[in-house]
Amino acid sequence: MSDIAKSDVIQQVQQWLEDVVIGLNLCPFAAKPNRNKQIKIHVSDTDTEADLLEDIYQQITTLDNTPSDVLDTTLIVTPSLFSEFENYNQFLDLVDALLHQLGKEGTYQVASFHPNYCFYGTHPDDAENLTNRSPFPIFHLIREASVEKVLKHYPDPEGIPERNIACVEGLSKAQVKELFPFLFKSLSS
Repeated sequence: MSDIAKSDVIQQVQQWLEDVVIGLNLCPFAAKPNRNKQIKIHVSDTDTEADLLEDIYQQITTLDNTPSDVLDTTLIVTPSLFSEFENYNQFLDLVDALLHQLGKEGTYQVASFHPNYCFYGTHPDDAENLTNRSPFPIFHLIREASVEKVLKHYPDPEGIPERNIACVEGLSKAQVKELFPFLFKSLSS
């Protein structure tokens, strides 16, 4: 992957983060670390699952060795892997196993995003899937301590998923096309 391609990936993920995740307030905890430049977007140019696991391990190590006020969270973007959501979803089990093997359960959690994200029991076209749709497959490493700190001051965190679904269900077709242009690339090509 060339540097230009990597910068394009970073730009697209940053745009999605700002317009969708923060702009729609899908994650009410993302604005402050984004504003403070504490979110790392790491583009993994690996093309094998084994190399990606090593890359994720390295990003966990970086988080371990960096204070949260400098680096709070990391988005690991995999533009060369997991075009199929099912394969991505199965790989999440390996990421969870890695966290377990490293003794990092309770220290980090992984949030998952994919262009074709589909929650269990939903139809691929259901609007609620938009809450986890991103321009590329992403593994989001989140510090548990940061989440716990913010949740102490956030009213009704249990209601976030329901509010997010209502938000994306309320988007017009034009808004969906504007906010999620990556979902329409293949249709216009």
